[in-house]
Amino acid sequence: MFYALTNSKLVIVVSDTNIKNNITISITHIHLLSNPINKTIHYVVNITSTEAKLFAIRYGINQTIQISDVTCIIIVIDAIHIVHCIFDSVIYPYQHQLIAILKELREFSNKNSLNSIDFWNCPSNNN
Repeated sequence: MFYALTNSKLVIVVSDTNIKNNITISITHIHLLSNPINKTIHYVVNITSTEAKLFAIRYGINQTIQISDVTCIIIVIDAIHIVHCIFDSVIYPYQHQLIAILKELREFSNKNSLNSIDFWNCPSNNN
C-alpha cells in the first residue's frame, strides 16, 4: 500500500453502492497520491445493484483516464464478482455497460502498453 501512496502515476478509485427503497446510491472516490481529487454521488431509481456497480466502475475508469500521466488504476469495490461480468461477453442484460467499460479500458491501454488496471475486493462490512 505504501507504493500506492508514493506513486504519482497511480490512481485509486473506491466505489460503493447501496439500494434502499428502490433508490440506488453510487459513491465514487478518486485519489491520487492519497489526495482526494474527485467524489461523485449518483442517485438512480429502478436498477439492480449489479448495474450500479458496473456504472461505478465505468465512471471511475472514465474519470481516471482523463488525468494525464496515469499509468496504473486500482479499483476497490465491494463485490469482486462484478469484475468477472466485464470480461464475460455472454452476459446480455449488462452489455451496454460492459461495452462502455471495455472501450474505456482499451483507450487506457492504447495510451501506453505498460498501463495497468487492478481490481481489489473490499467487502462493505470492512471499514
